[in-house]
Amino acid sequence: MIWYIIKRLLQLAPVIIGVTLIAFSLIHIAPGDPARTMLGQHATQKEINEIREKYGLDEPIIVQYGLWLSGVVRGDLGRSIITNDLVINEISSRFPNTIELAVAAMLFAILIGGFAGIISASKQYSVTDYTVMGVALFGISMPVFWLGIILMMIFGVILGWLPIGGRIDLMIPFQRVTGFMIIDSIITLNLPALISSIKHLILPAVALGTIPMAMIARVTRSSMLEVLRQDFIRTERAKGLSERAVIYKHAVRNAMVPVVTVIGLNFGLLLAGAILTETVFSWPGLGRLVVEAVYERDYPLVVGCILIFAIVFVVVNLITDILYTYIDPRIKYE
Repeated sequence: MIWYIIKRLLQLAPVIIGVTLIAFSLIHIAPGDPARTMLGQHATQKEINEIREKYGLDEPIIVQYGLWLSGVVRGDLGRSIITNDLVINEISSRFPNTIELAVAAMLFAILIGGFAGIISASKQYSVTDYTVMGVALFGISMPVFWLGIILMMIFGVILGWLPIGGRIDLMIPFQRVTGFMIIDSIITLNLPALISSIKHLILPAVALGTIPMAMIARVTRSSMLEVLRQDFIRTERAKGLSERAVIYKHAVRNAMVPVVTVIGLNFGLLLAGAILTETVFSWPGLGRLVVEAVYERDYPLVVGCILIFAIVFVVVNLITDILYTYIDPRIKYE
């Protein structure tokens, strides 16, 4: 197992280089000049040339990428062209918000989707089964931004139950400790901040988690149906075990390997999907930061954010592979 983990970590380097190189090239191909964006439309050509020279924007793309990559090896992601702040500082201030949103969305997807898939499989070809799968198909088909707007209209505007944007009420005092707002609210015993942060989290988490919830429900159902047809399930039923014990004690664990695969892949994809969700709900996360950086042609900030996305995606997949051995002892890595 240790050698497998080391091997996977070594494979991280070419993946990161490939992803960041593509992102670096695409952002440079996009129209617009970051130097002119910084200085405004009335800047002289001399001022623009000075800014381009200062940030190395006058160099060929491959040279700029090489300079950026050498900085990454030293732990330096560069400076934002627009704010002149360190990219790592910009990312660290937003990244906890995105992680909180992704974790909340995945918990929603796992709890609702997993339970729905189990119920649907245990009542195959019933009204419950058709209803659950119909809802799952509808969930997969809904665009995140459309669902987000609908949720905002119903629960935020019409009913007024939940806030429709932001991370916390501006009038509530808040002390940052770890950067994770819910954790910091608990650490500092700030109950109003905890309640407000959870309320602000509900709608974007539901919007972001609906698609993976539907996928988890469908995969769980398919995997459960396959397991329920196995000989050992018939043996357990023959022993006189209740149907509930057969399903939740024996069938569920054996059906979890493909479900864990879907969960791992979707958690990485949630970070990319968070771009739309954070934009719709004005969520101050890494996805919204990427959108702002793209609009402003802030090359170092865009590539820095994509670097973080790529690292998280690869690490989540590695953790998923490791979990296989605990769910199914028959799986071994050499």
